[in-house]
Amino acid sequence: MVTRGEVLVAILNNLLDFAVARDKHWYRIPVSSVHKWLKGRWPPQWLAFYQTKVFGSEAFAVNYYARVLDVRRVYRWQLFPNQPHDEKGRRRYYQLILEPLQRLPKPILSRRWRRIVFIPTTWEKFSSAGEINDLYDESPLEDRLWAELKRLQISAERQEFVQVKGCSYALDFAIYCTSGQIDVETDGDTFHANPERAPRDNVRDNDLKTVGWRVLRFNTPQIREKIAEYCLPTIVENINRLDGVDEGRRVPRRINLDVPGGAYQLGLFDDTSYD
Repeated sequence: MVTRGEVLVAILNNLLDFAVARDKHWYRIPVSSVHKWLKGRWPPQWLAFYQTKVFGSEAFAVNYYARVLDVRRVYRWQLFPNQPHDEKGRRRYYQLILEPLQRLPKPILSRRWRRIVFIPTTWEKFSSAGEINDLYDESPLEDRLWAELKRLQISAERQEFVQVKGCSYALDFAIYCTSGQIDVETDGDTFHANPERAPRDNVRDNDLKTVGWRVLRFNTPQIREKIAEYCLPTIVENINRLDGVDEGRRVPRRINLDVPGGAYQLGLFDDTSYD
């Protein structure tokens, strides 16, 4: 398949915005949000929508996408001419002009309710994703660790936002266990070797630990060269010390690296039906 450009997955949390995208073929994103969340990944060539709980049976999944034909910078009152030209009306937006919405043959599901802002990704990842966590395009280190976690059927949420002491922290991988939570960080050498970042990471880790998170950090050589010998055994040991992965089942699932697929009990995507 020919690569068709960058894809932006945006949140769709009200019926009006969906109706506008479906019937009028445009979508709006605040200029401030683009500057905050999408530096270096703007503008997209394709737009997809993660739908929230107001959409009922289509909720917590990506069901629709469209090609972006044009991007315009406008005031809110230009999008909604019947509204007053007050302070709210003077807010700046990017208006994405879209082709008609297309429906995915199979939805890209979220395994649990979670906060999603934007997910900039590639067409390759978008077209092959089985679930939301397959979409993330943060770093090759994260992708490599994600592939191993999936192979072992270890349920993890990528780029999970948690609120602690008034701060919002993005976790590379959040693993929810029966008796606690694990934050797994992939520390790329160039990014985290910055001495100015070390104090912020220290405060972040202390905040997370204070409210019960176990923080595990793996650097570039460890993930590239020792993922099987060190990284995965460390993650698995911590999961089992916290009484196994919590997947909403009656029996928590511990991980055994000596068993194909890593599971003591059935994995999240195994068939649990009975004859």
